[in-house]
Amino acid sequence: MTKTYVLDGERIRTLEDFWLIIGEAVNGPGGYFGRNLDSFNDCLRGGFGTPDDDDFKIVWLRHEVSRRTLGHPETARHLEEVLGRCHSTNRPRVAEELAAARRGQGPTVFDWLVDIAEGQAPGVLELR
Repeated sequence: MTKTYVLDGERIRTLEDFWLIIGEAVNGPGGYFGRNLDSFNDCLRGGFGTPDDDDFKIVWLRHEVSRRTLGHPETARHLEEVLGRCHSTNRPRVAEELAAARRGQGPTVFDWLVDIAEGQAPGVLELR
């Protein structure tokens, strides 16, 4: 039987909110299911609270609210943080991505999360 985890898009206003909400959905209050994009990718591979048979679904309710709140302004905010701590060889690329986000161009935080889910666990994420 497919295990279903539900995310309420009304509660997801920042990337940090997403980590909290998905952690709680999968592993209960205070639960963990990633704290950055790489760890989210790893968690989707299994072993972090999802069923061993990989028979699960993540249902993101009111995802359109999250699509807006995790849009270009949130993407720029996140990239500003990344730029301040990334390796010097990555700074030009991150600076370009930040400039694009500030112009309202390029993929957003929401897009990154959806792409990771679809790439790592195709068909698991259901946007409603």
